[in-house]
Amino acid sequence: MKGMIRKCASCGDYTMKTDHCPKCGGAVKNPHPAKFSPEDKYSRYRLALKREGEGGRTPESPA
Repeated sequence: MKGMIRKCASCGDYTMKTDHCPKCGGAVKNPHPAKFSPEDKYSRYRLALKREGEGGRTPESPA
């Protein structure tokens, strides 16, 4: 059952449709987070992108 529900990216409503939101016609996405793994090979890159978007320093940038 998990993964069947979708969330509209524009209006925030939840739906069971997989192609578009029935209310506003916007794109829908999976609202569930990705599965956690302690052996995550790409966490460094994800965190760097997140910090860059927030205006903070990345681990690779000089002080």
